[in-house]
Amino acid sequence: MVTIVTDREVEQLAPATAIAAMRDAVLAAHRGELVAPPRAALELAGGRLMVTAGATDRWHGYRTYLAGAPADQVVVLIEGGRLRAVGVGDRIGQYRVGALGAVAADALARPDAHRLGIVGTGAQAYAQAWALRAVRELTAVTVYGRDPDRRAGFARRLRDELALPAVAADAPADAVRDHDLVVLATNSPTPVLDPAWLSPGTAVTTLGPKQVGRSEFDASLAASAGLVTTDSVRQLDGYDPPFVLAGTPARDRVVGLGAVLTGEQPLPADPAAIRLYCSVGLAGTEPALLRALLAEGR
Repeated sequence: MVTIVTDREVEQLAPATAIAAMRDAVLAAHRGELVAPPRAALELAGGRLMVTAGATDRWHGYRTYLAGAPADQVVVLIEGGRLRAVGVGDRIGQYRVGALGAVAADALARPDAHRLGIVGTGAQAYAQAWALRAVRELTAVTVYGRDPDRRAGFARRLRDELALPAVAADAPADAVRDHDLVVLATNSPTPVLDPAWLSPGTAVTTLGPKQVGRSEFDASLAASAGLVTTDSVRQLDGYDPPFVLAGTPARDRVVGLGAVLTGEQPLPADPAAIRLYCSVGLAGTEPALLRALLAEGR
């Protein structure tokens, strides 16, 4: 029997369950047990159909969606050669990115990190906060977005739905200075952060555009970081246009998040060093999250 999963079921998922599933997926990819090629784009009449796929020796699955369209995404999970579940909506994609961000933050941020700054007020920004509260006790959350009403509403949503002590900032620098964790979750084609705003030892996650000519951060952020990591080096190198750090010395320092989790790539010896995580969307994590949701009984 095939299980149909909607956003309503995904929204009941425990952050800890999602984070554990994403950590397992990152480690499996690092060991070569999760085959996760870069996403593919199919040029069709009416738009570009995007496909991400992944497989282990136990299951395989894929996600499809129309780029730039508000249409639902479809996630398919197959086990033992038989269709087991289909997820419809957009929450699986959002929550798996949030959980991947929490895996990275848990590995990169200081154990006592408790102040979160978010630049961006959309679904991805929300999913990061949803997951991060499971890996660090957040005692201060500051958010910034260009629209005053939206940022105030976003802060209120974090307070009401996630019980986070969120407040809105009047400028992006105010959402970044004196924070231990910083999340960039915008659609800005130009940098929204000055590295000089960051406090020593900050762990930074970037989720938005990160390609040459269109990026929410520039190479100076990576150049100033003591560690630059990503959930999928293959996806990062598969960008077209190329990744914003392509051809720079910083690109040669990018390491896979799996190597950080296993300790093969140690954290910077200098506690003041910035730690940068570039979220690019490890393929196969959508059906992996759908599988975890089924195991939880949702």
